Amino acid sequence: MNPEWDEQTLARLCSEGNIMAEEELYRRYAAKVMTLVRRYSSNPDDAKDLMQETLIKAFDRISTYKYTGSGSLYAWIRRIAINMAVNDIKRRRWRTVHMDFWTRDNIPEPAAEEVGRIPQEKLLEWISMLPDVRRAVFNLYCIDGFSHKEIGHMLGISEKGSAGMLAKARKQLKENINAYLKETGQ
Repeated sequence: MNPEWDEQTLARLCSEGNIMAEEELYRRYAAKVMTLVRRYSSNPDDAKDLMQETLIKAFDRISTYKYTGSGSLYAWIRRIAINMAVNDIKRRRWRTVHMDFWTRDNIPEPAAEEVGRIPQEKLLEWISMLPDVRRAVFNLYCIDGFSHKEIGHMLGISEKGSAGMLAKARKQLKENINAYLKETGQ
């Protein structure tokens, strides 16, 4: 293994089938990809499968990668991971369980300092519990920075549908946060 390889060299060697380069690419990016796809999947085993499928696809298509500056290799792999996660959600879309019956309007917005005291693992747990499409919209919009128009195109829903899903996801998360704060006395 050679951690001194820059992204261009690593990608070139991978495209030539260099096993050491492929192992290095996996070592550098597997954990990052796993963290990313875990946000989109409620099941850890499914997330692991998505991570592996993402890296396999990256290895298969590494010859199409174009270096555009430092960090561009991960950005390229990240895009593959997001596309794979979104496609997985679209395949499972009709199994989404709607939980609107318990989501209330006018839920108070928790203060930023209150949310800052909640363990990150708890927040990630609540995000992972969102129904598939809501979780995807929340991640794509709030974390990955896509617009509702882009999200709608990716998920095959309207721009307004994306905004509506985000609103429902935020309501569900606010309710979880407020219940947690009340329960812990924060």
